[in-house]
Amino acid sequence: MFAYNLNKITMHIFNGKANLIAHLSAIKTSNSTIGFVPTMGALHQGHLSLMQQSTSENTFTVVSIFVNPTQFNNPDDLLKYPRTLDQDVAKINAFNSSIIVFAPSVNDIYEENVSSDSFDFDGLENQMEGKFRPGHYDGVGTIVKKLFEIVTPTTAYFGEKDFQQLQIVRKMVEKNNLSIKVIGCDIFREANGLAMSSRNERLTAEHREEASFIYKTLLEVREKFSTHTAAQINEWVEEIFTKIPSFELEYFQIADEETLLPLDKKIDTKTYRAFIAVFVNNIRLIDTISLN
Repeated sequence: MFAYNLNKITMHIFNGKANLIAHLSAIKTSNSTIGFVPTMGALHQGHLSLMQQSTSENTFTVVSIFVNPTQFNNPDDLLKYPRTLDQDVAKINAFNSSIIVFAPSVNDIYEENVSSDSFDFDGLENQMEGKFRPGHYDGVGTIVKKLFEIVTPTTAYFGEKDFQQLQIVRKMVEKNNLSIKVIGCDIFREANGLAMSSRNERLTAEHREEASFIYKTLLEVREKFSTHTAAQINEWVEEIFTKIPSFELEYFQIADEETLLPLDKKIDTKTYRAFIAVFVNNIRLIDTISLN
Protein backbone atom coordinates (compact mmCIF):
# COMPACT_ATOMS: atom_id res chain seq x y z
CA MET A 1 0.00 0.00 0.00
CA PHE A 2 1.17 3.53 -0.63
CA ALA A 3 -0.23 7.04 -0.79
CA TYR A 4 -0.66 8.08 -4.40
CA ASN A 5 0.21 11.74 -4.87
CA LEU A 6 -1.14 13.41 -7.98
CA ASN A 7 -2.00 17.10 -7.71
CA LYS A 8 -2.42 16.71 -3.93
CA ILE A 9 -4.38 13.47 -4.25
CA THR A 10 -3.88 11.18 -1.30
CA MET A 11 -5.52 7.84 -1.88
CA HIS A 12 -4.62 4.38 -0.70
CA ILE A 13 -3.84 2.09 -3.62
CA PHE A 14 -2.79 -1.52 -3.33
CA ASN A 15 -0.53 -2.91 -6.03
CA GLY A 16 0.00 -6.27 -4.34
CA LYS A 17 -2.72 -8.76 -3.46
CA ALA A 18 -1.05 -9.76 -0.19
CA ASN A 19 -1.21 -6.18 1.13
CA LEU A 20 -4.82 -5.77 0.03
CA ILE A 21 -5.86 -9.04 1.68
CA ALA A 22 -4.14 -7.97 4.91
CA HIS A 23 -5.80 -4.55 4.85
CA LEU A 24 -9.28 -5.94 4.24
CA SER A 25 -8.78 -8.51 6.97
CA ALA A 26 -7.83 -5.72 9.39
CA ILE A 27 -10.83 -3.47 8.67
CA LYS A 28 -13.59 -6.05 8.28
CA THR A 29 -15.97 -6.80 11.10
CA SER A 30 -18.71 -9.39 11.41
CA ASN A 31 -21.27 -6.80 10.33
CA SER A 32 -19.36 -5.05 7.53
CA THR A 33 -19.95 -5.62 3.82
CA ILE A 34 -17.60 -5.21 0.87
CA GLY A 35 -18.82 -4.02 -2.50
CA PHE A 36 -16.57 -4.73 -5.47
CA VAL A 37 -16.39 -3.02 -8.86
CA PRO A 38 -13.94 -4.77 -11.22
CA THR A 39 -12.74 -2.57 -14.09
CA MET A 40 -10.04 -2.46 -16.75
CA GLY A 41 -9.53 1.26 -16.16
CA ALA A 42 -10.07 4.13 -18.60
CA LEU A 43 -12.91 5.01 -16.27
CA HIS A 44 -16.02 6.86 -17.40
CA GLN A 45 -19.32 7.88 -15.85
CA GLY A 46 -20.69 4.36 -16.25
CA HIS A 47 -17.98 3.02 -13.97
CA LEU A 48 -18.65 5.80 -11.47
CA SER A 49 -22.34 4.87 -11.43
CA LEU A 50 -21.35 1.34 -10.35
CA MET A 51 -19.19 2.82 -7.61
CA GLN A 52 -22.05 5.03 -6.52
CA GLN A 53 -24.34 2.04 -6.07
CA SER A 54 -21.65 0.08 -4.25
CA THR A 55 -20.74 2.86 -1.82
CA SER A 56 -24.40 3.47 -1.04
CA GLU A 57 -25.03 -0.20 -0.25
CA ASN A 58 -21.82 -1.36 1.48
CA THR A 59 -19.48 -0.55 4.35
CA PHE A 60 -16.43 -0.63 2.08
CA THR A 61 -15.96 -0.51 -1.71
CA VAL A 62 -13.02 -1.94 -3.62
CA VAL A 63 -12.39 -0.95 -7.24
CA SER A 64 -9.89 -2.96 -9.27
CA ILE A 65 -8.05 -1.48 -12.24
CA PHE A 66 -6.47 -4.26 -14.27
CA VAL A 67 -6.24 -4.83 -18.02
CA ASN A 68 -6.57 -8.61 -18.08
CA PRO A 69 -4.46 -10.14 -20.86
CA THR A 70 -6.15 -13.55 -20.87
CA GLN A 71 -9.51 -12.24 -22.10
CA PHE A 72 -8.10 -10.65 -25.26
CA ASN A 73 -8.11 -12.99 -28.23
CA ASN A 74 -6.78 -10.13 -30.41
CA PRO A 75 -3.22 -9.10 -29.35
CA ASP A 76 -3.59 -5.77 -31.16
CA ASP A 77 -6.71 -4.95 -29.13
CA LEU A 78 -4.81 -5.67 -25.91
CA LEU A 79 -1.93 -3.46 -27.04
CA LYS A 80 -4.23 -0.54 -27.91
CA TYR A 81 -6.50 -0.80 -24.87
CA PRO A 82 -6.26 2.54 -23.01
CA ARG A 83 -4.25 2.55 -19.80
CA THR A 84 -4.86 5.75 -17.81
CA LEU A 85 -4.13 4.93 -14.17
CA ASP A 86 -3.28 8.51 -13.13
CA GLN A 87 -6.54 9.87 -14.52
CA ASP A 88 -8.51 6.93 -13.12
CA VAL A 89 -7.16 7.51 -9.62
CA ALA A 90 -7.98 11.22 -9.88
CA LYS A 91 -11.56 10.45 -10.91
CA ILE A 92 -12.08 7.98 -8.09
CA ASN A 93 -10.53 10.34 -5.55
CA ALA A 94 -12.77 13.22 -6.68
CA PHE A 95 -15.79 10.94 -6.55
CA ASN A 96 -15.19 9.24 -3.21
CA SER A 97 -11.75 9.14 -1.58
CA SER A 98 -12.77 6.32 0.78
CA ILE A 99 -12.85 3.80 -2.09
CA ILE A 100 -10.07 1.22 -1.91
CA VAL A 101 -8.21 0.84 -5.21
CA PHE A 102 -6.51 -2.36 -6.30
CA ALA A 103 -4.20 -1.84 -9.29
CA PRO A 104 -2.07 -4.97 -9.53
CA SER A 105 0.53 -5.97 -12.09
CA VAL A 106 0.06 -8.95 -14.41
CA ASN A 107 2.79 -10.75 -12.46
CA ASP A 108 1.02 -10.15 -9.15
CA ILE A 109 -2.17 -11.72 -10.48
CA TYR A 110 -0.81 -14.53 -12.63
CA GLU A 111 2.75 -14.96 -11.31
CA GLU A 112 4.58 -17.10 -13.87
CA ASN A 113 1.49 -18.56 -15.54
CA VAL A 114 -0.36 -16.01 -17.69
CA SER A 115 -3.05 -18.36 -18.95
CA SER A 116 -6.76 -19.07 -18.54
CA ASP A 117 -8.47 -21.84 -16.67
CA SER A 118 -11.18 -23.75 -18.52
CA PHE A 119 -14.79 -23.16 -17.52
CA ASP A 120 -18.14 -24.72 -18.27
CA PHE A 121 -20.82 -22.03 -18.18
CA ASP A 122 -23.60 -24.38 -19.34
CA GLY A 123 -23.36 -23.09 -22.91
CA LEU A 124 -23.61 -19.37 -22.12
CA GLU A 125 -20.03 -19.03 -23.37
CA ASN A 126 -20.86 -20.37 -26.82
CA GLN A 127 -23.19 -17.59 -27.89
CA MET A 128 -22.45 -14.20 -29.47
CA GLU A 129 -19.21 -12.90 -27.93
CA GLY A 130 -18.06 -16.46 -27.38
CA LYS A 131 -18.45 -17.26 -31.07
CA PHE A 132 -16.43 -14.28 -32.23
CA ARG A 133 -13.86 -14.09 -29.42
CA PRO A 134 -12.56 -17.62 -28.79
CA GLY A 135 -11.33 -18.12 -25.23
CA HIS A 136 -12.66 -14.74 -24.12
CA TYR A 137 -14.94 -16.04 -21.39
CA ASP A 138 -12.36 -18.46 -20.03
CA GLY A 139 -10.22 -15.34 -19.55
CA VAL A 140 -13.11 -13.46 -17.93
CA GLY A 141 -13.93 -16.38 -15.64
CA THR A 142 -10.26 -16.74 -14.67
CA ILE A 143 -9.71 -13.11 -13.69
CA VAL A 144 -13.06 -12.60 -11.96
CA LYS A 145 -12.58 -15.77 -9.90
CA LYS A 146 -9.06 -14.67 -8.92
CA LEU A 147 -10.29 -11.17 -7.97
CA PHE A 148 -13.20 -12.61 -5.98
CA GLU A 149 -10.74 -14.79 -4.04
CA ILE A 150 -8.56 -11.75 -3.27
CA VAL A 151 -11.30 -9.22 -2.42
CA THR A 152 -13.87 -11.66 -0.93
CA PRO A 153 -16.73 -9.24 -1.67
CA THR A 154 -20.23 -9.43 -0.31
CA THR A 155 -21.59 -7.96 -3.54
CA ALA A 156 -20.09 -7.35 -6.99
CA TYR A 157 -21.36 -4.82 -9.51
CA PHE A 158 -21.27 -5.19 -13.30
CA GLY A 159 -22.74 -3.02 -16.04
CA GLU A 160 -25.45 -4.53 -18.23
CA LYS A 161 -23.74 -3.32 -21.42
CA ASP A 162 -21.95 -6.64 -21.46
CA PHE A 163 -25.02 -8.60 -20.40
CA GLN A 164 -23.50 -11.87 -21.56
CA GLN A 165 -20.53 -11.31 -19.25
CA LEU A 166 -22.93 -10.55 -16.41
CA GLN A 167 -24.69 -13.88 -16.93
CA ILE A 168 -21.35 -15.67 -17.21
CA VAL A 169 -20.23 -14.26 -13.85
CA ARG A 170 -23.54 -15.21 -12.25
CA LYS A 171 -23.15 -18.75 -13.57
CA MET A 172 -19.58 -18.98 -12.24
CA VAL A 173 -20.73 -17.84 -8.80
CA GLU A 174 -23.53 -20.41 -8.87
CA LYS A 175 -21.34 -23.32 -10.00
CA ASN A 176 -18.61 -22.54 -7.47
CA ASN A 177 -21.08 -22.02 -4.62
CA LEU A 178 -19.67 -18.57 -3.88
CA SER A 179 -21.58 -16.45 -1.37
CA ILE A 180 -21.38 -13.34 -3.52
CA LYS A 181 -24.36 -11.39 -4.81
CA VAL A 182 -23.86 -10.24 -8.41
CA ILE A 183 -25.73 -7.06 -9.32
CA GLY A 184 -26.38 -5.92 -12.90
CA CYS A 185 -26.52 -2.13 -13.24
CA ASP A 186 -28.19 -0.06 -15.95
CA ILE A 187 -26.20 0.95 -19.01
CA PHE A 188 -24.90 4.51 -18.76
CA ARG A 189 -25.18 6.31 -22.10
CA GLU A 190 -23.69 9.39 -23.69
CA ALA A 191 -26.04 12.23 -24.61
CA ASN A 192 -26.55 10.77 -28.10
CA GLY A 193 -27.43 7.32 -26.74
CA LEU A 194 -24.09 5.62 -27.40
CA ALA A 195 -23.34 3.16 -24.58
CA MET A 196 -20.39 4.42 -22.57
CA SER A 197 -17.26 2.36 -23.13
CA SER A 198 -13.53 2.83 -22.69
CA ARG A 199 -13.21 2.07 -26.40
CA ASN A 200 -15.27 5.17 -27.24
CA GLU A 201 -12.15 7.22 -26.52
CA ARG A 202 -10.57 5.76 -29.65
CA LEU A 203 -13.39 7.06 -31.88
CA THR A 204 -13.09 10.33 -33.77
CA ALA A 205 -15.70 12.95 -32.91
CA GLU A 206 -17.44 12.19 -36.21
CA HIS A 207 -17.53 8.44 -35.68
CA ARG A 208 -18.59 8.89 -32.06
CA GLU A 209 -21.64 10.78 -33.25
CA GLU A 210 -22.32 8.28 -36.04
CA ALA A 211 -22.15 5.43 -33.52
CA SER A 212 -25.34 6.69 -31.88
CA PHE A 213 -27.01 4.82 -34.75
CA ILE A 214 -26.36 1.56 -32.86
CA TYR A 215 -28.65 2.52 -29.98
CA LYS A 216 -31.23 4.05 -32.31
CA THR A 217 -31.34 0.72 -34.13
CA LEU A 218 -31.91 -1.16 -30.86
CA LEU A 219 -34.77 1.18 -29.96
CA GLU A 220 -36.41 0.41 -33.31
CA VAL A 221 -35.85 -3.30 -32.73
CA ARG A 222 -37.75 -3.00 -29.45
CA GLU A 223 -40.63 -1.33 -31.26
CA LYS A 224 -40.71 -4.04 -33.91
CA PHE A 225 -40.45 -6.89 -31.43
CA SER A 226 -44.18 -7.12 -30.73
CA THR A 227 -45.18 -7.23 -34.40
CA HIS A 228 -42.29 -8.94 -36.20
CA THR A 229 -40.56 -12.30 -35.99
CA ALA A 230 -36.93 -12.57 -34.95
CA ALA A 231 -36.02 -13.59 -38.50
CA GLN A 232 -37.68 -10.48 -39.94
CA ILE A 233 -35.91 -8.23 -37.46
CA ASN A 234 -32.54 -9.91 -38.11
CA GLU A 235 -32.94 -9.34 -41.84
CA TRP A 236 -33.91 -5.70 -41.32
CA VAL A 237 -30.89 -5.00 -39.05
CA GLU A 238 -28.45 -6.66 -41.45
CA GLU A 239 -29.85 -4.66 -44.35
CA ILE A 240 -29.65 -1.23 -42.71
CA PHE A 241 -26.04 -1.74 -41.65
CA THR A 242 -24.98 -2.51 -45.21
CA LYS A 243 -25.87 1.10 -46.04
CA ILE A 244 -23.28 2.66 -43.71
CA PRO A 245 -19.74 2.25 -45.15
CA SER A 246 -17.88 3.01 -41.92
CA PHE A 247 -19.86 0.35 -39.99
CA GLU A 248 -19.34 -3.39 -40.08
CA LEU A 249 -22.00 -5.47 -38.32
CA GLU A 250 -20.33 -8.44 -36.64
CA TYR A 251 -23.49 -9.92 -35.17
CA PHE A 252 -27.04 -9.14 -34.14
CA GLN A 253 -29.05 -11.59 -32.08
CA ILE A 254 -32.31 -11.69 -30.17
CA ALA A 255 -31.88 -14.14 -27.31
CA ASP A 256 -33.47 -15.55 -24.18
CA GLU A 257 -32.03 -13.51 -21.28
CA GLU A 258 -31.49 -16.58 -19.11
CA THR A 259 -29.99 -19.07 -21.59
CA LEU A 260 -28.74 -16.56 -24.22
CA LEU A 261 -30.00 -18.97 -26.88
CA PRO A 262 -31.29 -17.32 -30.08
CA LEU A 263 -35.02 -16.69 -30.17
CA ASP A 264 -36.94 -19.15 -32.29
CA LYS A 265 -40.51 -18.84 -31.10
CA LYS A 266 -41.64 -16.29 -28.50
CA ILE A 267 -42.81 -17.68 -25.16
CA ASP A 268 -44.84 -15.30 -23.00
CA THR A 269 -43.15 -16.34 -19.75
CA LYS A 270 -39.63 -15.64 -21.01
CA THR A 271 -37.75 -12.35 -21.27
CA TYR A 272 -35.75 -11.48 -24.37
CA ARG A 273 -32.93 -9.13 -25.18
CA ALA A 274 -31.29 -7.86 -28.37
CA PHE A 275 -27.50 -8.00 -28.62
CA ILE A 276 -25.29 -6.29 -31.18
CA ALA A 277 -21.58 -5.93 -32.00
CA VAL A 278 -20.42 -3.41 -34.58
CA PHE A 279 -17.04 -2.26 -35.84
CA VAL A 280 -17.00 1.51 -36.27
CA ASN A 281 -13.86 2.46 -38.19
CA ASN A 282 -12.31 -0.82 -36.96
CA ILE A 283 -13.18 -0.13 -33.30
CA ARG A 284 -15.45 -2.80 -31.85
CA LEU A 285 -18.52 -1.64 -29.91
CA ILE A 286 -21.24 -3.72 -28.25
CA ASP A 287 -24.68 -2.83 -26.95
CA THR A 288 -27.85 -4.50 -25.77
CA ILE A 289 -31.45 -3.70 -24.92
CA SER A 290 -34.25 -5.49 -23.08
CA LEU A 291 -37.19 -6.19 -25.40
CA ASN A 292 -40.00 -7.07 -22.98
